[in-house]
Amino acid sequence: MAGTAYYEFNRDRVIGTAAELFARNGYHGTGMAELGRAVELGRGALYRYIGSKEAVLYAISKDQVDKMNSHAEAVLDRDLEPRELLREMARGLLRNIADHRAEWTVFFREYNALTGERRDDVIAARERYEGYWRQALDRGVSGGALRPTPPLLVKGILGMLNYTYLWFTPEGELAPEELADLFLDALIDGIHV
Repeated sequence: MAGTAYYEFNRDRVIGTAAELFARNGYHGTGMAELGRAVELGRGALYRYIGSKEAVLYAISKDQVDKMNSHAEAVLDRDLEPRELLREMARGLLRNIADHRAEWTVFFREYNALTGERRDDVIAARERYEGYWRQALDRGVSGGALRPTPPLLVKGILGMLNYTYLWFTPEGELAPEELADLFLDALIDGIHV
């Protein structure tokens, strides 16, 4: 494996293992020595790939939010009807949560341990993602397909979807996309008869 590819492979391996350990034991409950043992790297080699424990937490947290921002931007660039736009955004989020459950567990439970610019950067990325959901809802309102909704509804929708990191397993009876569809149907159509 070439130098850069080898470095990226090991860095990804360290970050993935850190996500599993942080999700299981908590950020503060996981020591760097434990991470080093898990990835079979000494202290010097470990820090070569990650820099610091907080840098690992930042990478775990920011990577997933950045992926969702990219997904939302791509979906918003498509010419979709409002219902399908919201559906695609929800499907993408639940698929990502299902595929990266440890990372999302760390994000939701631990991102507040970040400090300074790293914390601000993650919060800004999260707020940008919320803004994309607001744009999707606003498109539906301006097109007459949805009634106006209060700004806090975005937090409620995302809370409903994000909370799945605690209980959803993709090996169950529903795929993440199917669960997203059920949530969106209940949200858009309501649950009344």
